[in-house]
Amino acid sequence: MDKKLKATHEGNLVLNEFNISAYNLPDGERVLSRIGFLKAIGRTGKAKGGRQYDDEFKTPIFLSANNLKPLLTEEILENSKPILFTDLNGNDSIGYRAELLPQVAHLFSVAYHKNMLKPNQKHIGIQSDILVKAFLKISITSLVDEATGYQYEREKDELQKILKQYISEELLPWQKRFPDIFYKELFRLNEWDFTVNGIKKRPGVIGTWTKKLVYEQLPKGVLNELEKNVPKSNKGNKTARFHQLLTDDIGNPHLTAQINQIVTLFQLSDNMKHMWEQFERLKLRQSGQMELPFNFDEKGHTIEPIEKNNLSDFNQKLKKGLDYNPKED
Repeated sequence: MDKKLKATHEGNLVLNEFNISAYNLPDGERVLSRIGFLKAIGRTGKAKGGRQYDDEFKTPIFLSANNLKPLLTEEILENSKPILFTDLNGNDSIGYRAELLPQVAHLFSVAYHKNMLKPNQKHIGIQSDILVKAFLKISITSLVDEATGYQYEREKDELQKILKQYISEELLPWQKRFPDIFYKELFRLNEWDFTVNGIKKRPGVIGTWTKKLVYEQLPKGVLNELEKNVPKSNKGNKTARFHQLLTDDIGNPHLTAQINQIVTLFQLSDNMKHMWEQFERLKLRQSGQMELPFNFDEKGHTIEPIEKNNLSDFNQKLKKGLDYNPKED
């Protein structure tokens, strides 16, 4: 059990039709009340066993089913440890780290789409699917800070603070950060062969997609800092991966969370065009025609060769119309 702390900020987080008490603790932790957490993922009733249950067992009851064990990670198990704290009125409270909610939602969503859930768990899978799509729009940290009002008290140099948290001063040893399922799903969406030869044919475009889907979604300024500091050879080629510059405590966990979100998006998509459409809808953008970054055939697969500035027929005609000058006729 974590050391008892008193919340510095408190508020009501509205997520779909559920209200969850949210808190900021003095150590920087964002916490959701346990009862609100359980309701948000579709569980009803009170938390089983109270504090004694938490002290006695490491894994919460909602994650203890045998059919979920293959999907449990060390990160989820660590975040699922309950936090004991006091609210602004001095009342003892129990909660979970806010980042556990999108992690649990992702777990149940994957289990739901893989038909791993039991009949009495399927409603949790459906609710988790909704949550996953919501969290692709905005991070749980931002939601909590908005609900508690903490966002208005952030330091003026928050960007530099975030960069310091994300960017490691020393290059970390290479570790595998992108799971095989990320690439398998990416190839499935295009009906590409997931073989050694198939992978060798498309390294460039996969890197472009990875940057757009994952690294560009990290906090503002992080990708620019990574591109500026990544080691390069005399010929200007990168000699290390971006994630080797990310910090182990902040940067890489956020990277992993973003990868998991994109994997879920892949699994919920029928083809690459469908995936890009869903991805673009989830981002805040100005009104107007939605521009997809690549062209697709009637099956929704990427058209090759892939060019960065390749315009669709509609956009070529639109550009021709906009460029038209009647004085030149």
